[in-house]
Amino acid sequence: MIEVKHVNKSFEGHHVLKDISAVFESGKVNMIIGRSGSGKTVLMKSVIGLHRVDSGRIEYNGRNLPDMSVKDVRLLRREVGMLFQGAALFDSMTVFDNVYFPLEMFSGLSAYEMRERTAFCLNRVNLADESFELFPSEISGGMQKRVAIARAIALNPKYLFCDEPNSGLDPKTALIIDQLIAEITKEYDITTIINSHDMNSIMEIGDKIIFVNEGQKEWEGSKDSIFHSDNEALNNFVFASDLFKKVKKAANAYKKM
Repeated sequence: MIEVKHVNKSFEGHHVLKDISAVFESGKVNMIIGRSGSGKTVLMKSVIGLHRVDSGRIEYNGRNLPDMSVKDVRLLRREVGMLFQGAALFDSMTVFDNVYFPLEMFSGLSAYEMRERTAFCLNRVNLADESFELFPSEISGGMQKRVAIARAIALNPKYLFCDEPNSGLDPKTALIIDQLIAEITKEYDITTIINSHDMNSIMEIGDKIIFVNEGQKEWEGSKDSIFHSDNEALNNFVFASDLFKKVKKAANAYKKM
């Protein structure tokens, strides 16, 4: 679990995060949503530690990130997995070597154990053995995301951060990636935080949703309760399209039955 308590962050006099408090639960897909420029990316980067907050606490199971020593932060990094927007695989490495790399750098396992762990993670994301020796340029975008997920979980992280994991994927592949992230989150009791504006993802796997608007947390709830919110800013964001307006109307009508 990660707890954010009264976090503030400014850049050159511009107050970007304004007294934000939130709880990101383990074993659940926690989503941060909001318009471009709302502060959601700054919030995620602050939680990860890429931005140092001006005030407030960011607690990883009770350990306050801003108070940690450099050594403690390095140890914490080993508990964190990252899934980047563009997968960020090493082009010169095979699929297998991309997942093997963090184990070689940080795990302390034997070569045999690292090979076994790499194969396990790749199989867990449903990649066949024959793909292991291919290079990123030789596989599809969806397969690249799967490799990136395998790499993110290689060190058996307690915390998983995903930045727009469905960016650039077709709807069917995006759904597969969503389901995979949700399965892994629950299977390994990971605290997963996703930064997204993909409404399909929000409705599909959003166990807990934090809506950030103009630097403030305006709403939080689940993928089910979002249909019944009377928060105007949230509704304007989530139900902007005619399709989602109809979905919300149908959901509210069903609730009244």
